[in-house]
Amino acid sequence: MQSPSSAIPDFYYALFAFYEPALTTIGFIGTLCDPTTSHNTQAPWPVDSPPPAVLPRASIVTVIQLAHVCALMGILNFFVLTAVRKHLASQLAVQEKIIQAVLIPLLLGDVMHLYVTLWALGDDRWDVAQWSPMLWTTVVLGFSLMVPRIMWHLGIWRYVDSRDRVPAGNNHIPPATLAEKN
Repeated sequence: MQSPSSAIPDFYYALFAFYEPALTTIGFIGTLCDPTTSHNTQAPWPVDSPPPAVLPRASIVTVIQLAHVCALMGILNFFVLTAVRKHLASQLAVQEKIIQAVLIPLLLGDVMHLYVTLWALGDDRWDVAQWSPMLWTTVVLGFSLMVPRIMWHLGIWRYVDSRDRVPAGNNHIPPATLAEKN
């Protein structure tokens, strides 16, 4: 069996260092281009209270700042995960600890993001037929990142140092060789 070269295999690396930054950067660019639509499509509006045609400046700033922070987190993933794979290639246990330090807060953020999104919808949270396309996108893409983060933490499809480390001295000497030495 070939020994792993990273505690974040290609599957996870592609998701967290390319897919996630692409999603968050595209979201940021979309928000920059049209902050009003980004704001107004986050959730369904009551029939008797349509979304504002013009957002207050504070709302525009808030929506753009939120999108910027999301993009920054995605881009940070790219740089941290790439640096870990490149500069710590021979230190899988250290890689695992650093990646874990990045993915734990992101997993907590995924859970809170979905919880707060559903909480904010109030009694209509389970009326999925009324969900806007943006709300569906938020939930589906949120799960598309949260589930692989959970999988990484469970050790699925990746190197886990406590489970996969080859002991120092590699005590895999065939029994026949040991008998010959005695």
